[in-house]
Amino acid sequence: MGALGTRFQAAPQNPEPAVEGHCSGIKHSCDCKKRKRAPHCECDSEPEEDDSLLDTPRRKKLKSTSKYIYQTLFLNGENSDIRICALGQEWNLHKVYLCQSGYFSSMFSGSWKESHMMVIELEIPDQNIDTEALQVVFGSLYRDDVLIKPSRVVSILAAACMLQLDGLIQQCGETMKENVSVKTVCGYYAAANMYGLDSVMKKCLEWLLNNLMTHQNVDLMKELGVEVIEQLIQSSDLFVMQVEMDVYTALKKWMFLQLNPSWDGPIKQLLVDADAWLCKRRNELGEDEPFLCTEQGQPFTPVFRHVRLQYIINDLASARILERDNIIPPDWLSSIYKQQWFTMLRTEHDNDNGPQEANKDEFERNSMRCGRKLNKDGDYCWRWTGFNYGFDLLVTYTNRFIVFKRNTLSQPCGGAVSLQPRRHLAFRLRLASFDSSGKLICSRSTGYQLLTLEKDQEYVVMNLDSRLLSFPLYVCCNFLYTSPSSERRPDAGEPESSTRSVS
Repeated sequence: MGALGTRFQAAPQNPEPAVEGHCSGIKHSCDCKKRKRAPHCECDSEPEEDDSLLDTPRRKKLKSTSKYIYQTLFLNGENSDIRICALGQEWNLHKVYLCQSGYFSSMFSGSWKESHMMVIELEIPDQNIDTEALQVVFGSLYRDDVLIKPSRVVSILAAACMLQLDGLIQQCGETMKENVSVKTVCGYYAAANMYGLDSVMKKCLEWLLNNLMTHQNVDLMKELGVEVIEQLIQSSDLFVMQVEMDVYTALKKWMFLQLNPSWDGPIKQLLVDADAWLCKRRNELGEDEPFLCTEQGQPFTPVFRHVRLQYIINDLASARILERDNIIPPDWLSSIYKQQWFTMLRTEHDNDNGPQEANKDEFERNSMRCGRKLNKDGDYCWRWTGFNYGFDLLVTYTNRFIVFKRNTLSQPCGGAVSLQPRRHLAFRLRLASFDSSGKLICSRSTGYQLLTLEKDQEYVVMNLDSRLLSFPLYVCCNFLYTSPSSERRPDAGEPESSTRSVS
């Protein structure tokens, strides 16, 4: 008891009324709280709650103010001071809430006659706006959050733009960017263009650049208009599978679908039918004129202008297909053949070893576009077909490394191989994998680089983290093997004997 007793002190002789609280860990309470309150009790009129109780959340779920406002004022229309009529429907609303809209704020605060009217008839000039969209947009003025369905976002965006609701416009934009797919991309792009959402347009174009060639789709090709596909074809960011000839082939299929929108069949049959249609036109109609020069073909001319023909005519089989199809005007091809012939002579006789100065504009406009699909992890080695002015580049994927090798002496090559001691090239390599909707799962890029390779030299282009790899893996490369004709070589103007390399 001695040790325990020291923990307590004797109570004072004339104690004052105690107040509930903490003092050295001991609770004191007034005796009157244990019975009915006496008239002479000097305790507080209301008992204080324990501090711990103040921090305990109440379990009773109360209706939030936002939900109450939405239900009572918007849905029930209680205490409405204005009626909005549009598209055959009426809404009993409140000016104080409508003034969140720049459209109504201007209407009510200016000298417009509507500022004193109790009933307002709204004219809806935009066909994208319907009553369901107006219901969502008006309701958004009465609540904290709005659920926007991807299938309804264009109509809601149109109504939000008309009523000048910046917050809702931004939310529509975010919804569109999160739900870009083969079914929505064209509609979203058109709406973003109409209502000025540049970030959504950019997102749609990025999706199309990644998926147009890697995941070809008949319905998508039917929807794509000339303006959009022209932007895609001219871009060096287009994810090309195999070689530039595949870009031309995709355009041929797209053009066929634009002229035959009722065509219905699998993607594998599309090229066969497109070629048959072109053949029928040539044989039955006796058309010798290139298709792009005809009245029917002229609308497609701007798109085909952006095909990089210099990388198609460097392959014999591809060049023969161009001649057979008779889509491209001969003068286009003549200028390309002339350009490539002088490029070959410059490489051989002027000792053009390839680009040595950074010229990103030239790279973006004229680089060779090619790609490869790796279905599963393993070892791969390939080269892209076509004559590349003696630069035989081998690409290897093994042990999660991507390696470039300038092949000269160690392996046989079907074409002429340059034996110059050093060759230069500009390149960019990108890797990507996609989910079922075409969204990027992961991507890597080397960026624009200049590289010098000696004979049979190898260069590790990329070392991949296995944790970030997802198959199938798409490889897309851009190359410039020769310097632009306007780029002055360090040895230009010197005698030929001093510029030619000796092996």
